[in-house]
Amino acid sequence: MTLEPTTIAIIELAWARLLGLADDAFPNARKDGLERITRVDDDARTVTFVKIFDVGVLVGPQWALDAAAGIDDESLARHSTMLDLTRDHAGHGLGAAALYYSDVLLEIDPSEVAAVSRDPGHCAEVEGQCPPDDVNEVGLTAFDEQFALVTDSGQAIAGSGYNVWEGIIAHLGSLVTPDLRRQGLATYVTAVAVEEAMASGLIPQWRARLDNQASRSTAAKLGFEQAGTQTTVLLA
Repeated sequence: MTLEPTTIAIIELAWARLLGLADDAFPNARKDGLERITRVDDDARTVTFVKIFDVGVLVGPQWALDAAAGIDDESLARHSTMLDLTRDHAGHGLGAAALYYSDVLLEIDPSEVAAVSRDPGHCAEVEGQCPPDDVNEVGLTAFDEQFALVTDSGQAIAGSGYNVWEGIIAHLGSLVTPDLRRQGLATYVTAVAVEEAMASGLIPQWRARLDNQASRSTAAKLGFEQAGTQTTVLLA
């Protein structure tokens, strides 16, 4: 792991707050020799397991925490395990994903491919050319910050953006029109969002489903490092 210690601390702080833990939950767990933190939320409509670096966190109703007590982290990170765990409560979706981060800006010049636009209408144009499942997974037009690659003819061909989590993490996503995929456009347009996020003092985060090799390849091309996993199921 080559992420700077300060970057690691910021990532852990963000996830501690997102999961409803104390700000120092991760370093304290490490100091106390704990490999897993649990938090009971009997009103939760999800069960979530997050593994950040070497510490796991499980959040959900008490019955879920009890059922997971004898399951190791590697197994709990699998979507199939979480579905089995919540079967009696109609657990379904959302899936397992890898979490990637970077604190080094990769030199990529998107202008070599197409002009960059910050007009949200161009990202909406990209969504309009993509399958609904892809649109729903990325949520491009819902991002706080949006960027698009636009050809000389004015056609939007790829979009990226990010939401700000806890004021310190830039949660990224990108979408490319189906007929132009596997040409590196996701890497180029995401590089724009990464540069803007870092310029704003944010740590960029990339989340890719474990079965989405194209998304994981984009993270690798951008120089991101996998730092953990997130597995979530919805409850009825």
